[in-house]
This record gives sequence, structure tokens and C-alpha cells, in this order.
Amino acid sequence: MSGANSPRLSPALNVVVAACRKASRRLLRDFTEVETLQVSAKSAGDFVSQADLRAEQTLREELSKARPGFGFLMEESGASGDKDWEWRWVVDPLDGTTNFLHGIPHWAISVGIEKRVSETSGEIMAGVIYNPASDELFWAEKGMGAFLNDKRLRVSGRRVMNEALFATGIPFASVPRKAEFTHTLVRIMPQVSGVRRFGSAALDLAWTAAGRYDGYWELGLNKWDIAAGLVMVREAGGYVTAPDGGDPYAEGHVVAGNSHLQGKLREIVADSIAAAAAGRGRVEAG
Repeated sequence: MSGANSPRLSPALNVVVAACRKASRRLLRDFTEVETLQVSAKSAGDFVSQADLRAEQTLREELSKARPGFGFLMEESGASGDKDWEWRWVVDPLDGTTNFLHGIPHWAISVGIEKRVSETSGEIMAGVIYNPASDELFWAEKGMGAFLNDKRLRVSGRRVMNEALFATGIPFASVPRKAEFTHTLVRIMPQVSGVRRFGSAALDLAWTAAGRYDGYWELGLNKWDIAAGLVMVREAGGYVTAPDGGDPYAEGHVVAGNSHLQGKLREIVADSIAAAAAGRGRVEAG
């Protein structure tokens, strides 16, 4: 894997890369076996849950060993460590679980490094997103830039919407915000070159940082979904906010893109949220 032990990596990021590399070995073995489990949805689902848990345990062990004072926020096990943590790891051991389950090689390990700013807020200072299936290691550190393996990343330079390719996430059937998604999609599709849904928020942000996408939006995300990706987009020269212009890390709503298109995308998403709310209001009033 390129990027590991790079002289550009800080000691903390070297720790993350080594931990991701170790966790990825078992995930790759599990990935080669998952196809044989698809005859039974239940056993396949249980298998992937165990893959998640094993990867998370490996990451916890490796990261704790290197930085015992750091706290944790992890997808499977939640928050742990000293409640007065100054630094913590924000970890998604397997982002893109559905892809993993279906044998699609588009999934990642995501680890952000968060610094506490106040009693209720923190800032992501660095992050790693690693796709073991493609051996693509995305990493970024505040003030140091964003990289794919050892290549510097920059967001795309496209300026007009009809040339732009955007990414998003489609809400699951049991998840709210379907109306907001539908309103956004109806408004945006006539204006752009295309919209993609690849099934990993972490990689959507990493690919936006790499200029593969011109922008990305999604609502209702968890901190571990986006922690590493937020710093990556910003360090690649992009912008990432909530639809209302606020903090996406606090709100869980993300609109990312380059300086020319992020504002236009954010306006469409914000207007769509307002339209969905107005529609619900009319239904309730009726």
C-alpha cells in the first residue's frame, strides 16, 4: 500500500494507516468468502456484522496501543474512553456494508482524528479513508493537504452545473428524509451531467476531494460516516457545510463541492428541505 510510512504522514496518521492496514487483511479475507454466503440472507448478514465487529476490535486494539489517552467514537460500540478526552478516534470499520455483502469492491475503513474544542463540540484535524479492495489510501491533515497514496489531491475545477457529476446517498425505506431526497433529485437532475449513488459516504467524500465527483450531498449521516471525509474535502481545496451553511459534523447533513458549485448545490438542497417541510405541513393541516 502506497502512503504507509510516508515522510509526509504525521506520527498520529502513521498509527492510523498501520491500524487500517492490519484490519484490512481480515476484511479482505472475509470479502472473498461473502459470495458463498449469499444463499442465505440471514447468515450473510450475520457474517458481515461479525466482519464489522472484528475490524472494529482490531482498530481499537491498535489505536489504543499507540495512543492510550485518546477516546473513541465507533460505529459498532459507540463512545468510550475518558469522558474528558482531549483527542479521540472517530471510526467506521466498514463503510459500505451493503456493497461488501454483495461482493461489490467499493467499501472502506474510515478513521478521523477529532480534537475537542468545547464541552459539546470538536474539530476533525486529520483522517484516513482506505479502500482495501482497490488499495486506495486517502488521507488528509489540517494545514498539510489531502492525498491519494502519495499524490496530492485537488477538487475538480468545473464551473458550470450542466458539466457536473454529483454523488449522493439514497435513504433506506425505514429512514426519514425521503421527501427531501426526492425534491432534491427532481430539481438537480435536469441541471447536471449525472448523479451517482455508490453506497459509501466516506468514499463519496474522498472521491469529491479527488475531483472524481464535482460535489456530494446527503442527509442524516453519523459522525463516523463523515469525520475523515470532511477534512479531506477541505484540504483538497473544497467546501463542505450543512445545507443551511452550518457545521456538517454537528448536524449530520452534508453538502460538499468545489468553490464554483458547492454554493449552488447547497441552495438546491436547502430549498428542497424547505419544500418537503411545506408539503408535510399541508398534509398535517389537511
